[in-house]
Amino acid sequence: MTELPTTLPTTMTAIEITQPGGPEVLVPAERPVPVPGEGEVLIRVSAAGVNRPDVLQRLGGYAPPAGASDIPGLEIAGTVVAAGTSTSRFQPGDTVCALVPGGGYAEYCTVHETNALPLPAGLPVSEAAAVPETFFTVWSNVFDRGALQPGETLLIHGGASGIGTTAIQLAKAFGATVFVTAGTPEKCRACEELGADLAIDYKTADFVEVVKDATDKRGVDVILDMVGGDYVPRNYRAAAEEGRIVQIAFLHGYKAEIDLNPLMRKRLTHTGSTLRPRPVAFKAQIARALEEKVWPLIAAGKVKPVMDSRFPLTQAGEAHARIDADHTGKIVLETGL
Repeated sequence: MTELPTTLPTTMTAIEITQPGGPEVLVPAERPVPVPGEGEVLIRVSAAGVNRPDVLQRLGGYAPPAGASDIPGLEIAGTVVAAGTSTSRFQPGDTVCALVPGGGYAEYCTVHETNALPLPAGLPVSEAAAVPETFFTVWSNVFDRGALQPGETLLIHGGASGIGTTAIQLAKAFGATVFVTAGTPEKCRACEELGADLAIDYKTADFVEVVKDATDKRGVDVILDMVGGDYVPRNYRAAAEEGRIVQIAFLHGYKAEIDLNPLMRKRLTHTGSTLRPRPVAFKAQIARALEEKVWPLIAAGKVKPVMDSRFPLTQAGEAHARIDADHTGKIVLETGL
């Protein structure tokens, strides 16, 4: 397909980053409606998720991968309105959610159809927009790279975040014991209400000692870490023998002074990944796994995105102020379409 149907507009409202900076640099602008290429579908966006990578892009620290839109936004939900050549799965009128490499903060967005999924049964479209980025990330890092197994223990740093609340539910659904760290008693209670076996207020307790006490000095099998910095050597101390530490972000910085002896003595694995620049085919594999193994859990009400707040698309700056300040769960932007 080389042109849009005549029933669609040629321009749309999108959110631009005028310069690196605070939430105020996010401003509405008029952009051309993108045209789907080979294997792609065009989605009329009803809602888009707000995530930490969007904040990093806003600050000038996370450039879009080659070929991706400079418009922020990595997850969307809405209705397919056009399809490019060589598409077969989705047709105009289908309602989907999708992981996108950029372009989500807009009224229309293209995505390769293999990186889109049908809406989980019973999930409102605004909540479905809060699923792809976190669920793809958790599945890839906790279950693929971290190889979490039933009966093992998982420690999640940032348990009240979108990633954290998703990881708690999925790990419990697949039979793991879950520990989390969070920054307030209220967030700790929220994590435990979601199913966490133990929530640790990192401002008042040493998570290493708490984890050791809770596991009879053994430590945990898998650690999902978005903090980095001074947490790295502490993770090594908190990990069990043959433990796996999966790094997905660095809120405390990219550098750390580490005693590597525990890495060797405990035979630890410290790995990490980023999702946004990975190939379409890699993300398609995760999409298939989620549809097979997780979508039935969502449909059954056993797992769901935890929603913090919703903002109109044109108030993207206010949404970023919210994620910069304090939140529990997911924040979404709604287009009204």
